[in-house]
Amino acid sequence: METTSQRLGELARLFTRLGFTAFGGPAAHIAMMHDEVVVRRRWLDEQHFLDMIGAVNLVPGPNSTEMAIHVGYSRAGWRGLLVAGTCFILPAALIVGVLAWAYTRYGQTPQGLALMYGIKPVIIAIVLQALIRLGQTAIKGPLLAVAGALALGLYLAGVNELAVLFGLGLAVAGIQMARWQMSAGRGVSPALLPLGLPAALAQAASGAPGVRLDQLFLVFLKVGALLYGSGYVLLAFLRNDLVLRLGWLTDQQLLDAVAIGQFTPGPVFTTATFVGYVLAGVPGAVVATVGIFLPAFCFVALLNQIVPAMRRSPWTAALLDGINVAALGLMAGVTWQLAQAAVVDWLTGLLAVAAALVLFRFKLNSAWLVLAGGIIGLAAGSLG
Repeated sequence: METTSQRLGELARLFTRLGFTAFGGPAAHIAMMHDEVVVRRRWLDEQHFLDMIGAVNLVPGPNSTEMAIHVGYSRAGWRGLLVAGTCFILPAALIVGVLAWAYTRYGQTPQGLALMYGIKPVIIAIVLQALIRLGQTAIKGPLLAVAGALALGLYLAGVNELAVLFGLGLAVAGIQMARWQMSAGRGVSPALLPLGLPAALAQAASGAPGVRLDQLFLVFLKVGALLYGSGYVLLAFLRNDLVLRLGWLTDQQLLDAVAIGQFTPGPVFTTATFVGYVLAGVPGAVVATVGIFLPAFCFVALLNQIVPAMRRSPWTAALLDGINVAALGLMAGVTWQLAQAAVVDWLTGLLAVAAALVLFRFKLNSAWLVLAGGIIGLAAGSLG
């Protein structure tokens, strides 16, 4: 029988490693976590992991970081929540902090293009494997298969992610409840009809002068508490506050910050670490990082009290099933877009296929594949 201390040690080691090796954005991070905690260690079953994905898509904040926090709570309670989240965030924050120091000292950031050239196609294979495994659990019948396919199509058509999640979740729950009532000979309750209508989709469809640490903290706390979506949405939030309203950053500095967050491992939200350092040195980096990630810990603590109760109720279980397949549809849409940017020539195509074959045939740890992809990318860059 494992003790709590042993479990905390396992969590610390795993999420520290992931914090250094999880490239490619939230979909890739979640795929790597799935490989580690469901396939290899069997800490969670597929359904529990799926429910976590559905839940984190319903709240603001960095989804992959919230998944790490969820896993920590499931494995070792409140202490596990803190350990897993902190160990996933800290390596990325340290890397970004070093790059921010180089930026303020030398006036530029390393592009990391050669590194990402080799890593991106490997990431596509990792996410594809996770999608197939999770889909086998999530798609429990034709209705959920259609909902997942519809989520993918709506996402690619540009429909808002929240509209897709809530709309399809409510539609699946409404249809399931109508089926149950009809099979019981009671007809369809008028109150349930709106839940099954697609209309829900359409309706939902060197330090800068004057920087104050308390104000900086509140800016990033607001972003962490309200932001849904990708790094590009983060760019819009930060530009409005830090460039236009407060005048602390230039547009170029902000673009450099988001670029750093995109090509470094771990959460994209470590963009906050870069901005904080540029504006107010180490204290600014700490304040900004804590501010943007603090809401994630609070949201997950709340969700862990709600999701088990949702799974016990037939209506909310159906809602959660709909949200789960919609989340997988969104994940598939992101993967398709990433693949178009990642597979750009014969070498990246070969890397993607080789990584997929290795994953499905030999079940090699995905971190080794990411490392190999990065080395090949750097070698190709030096030869080119």
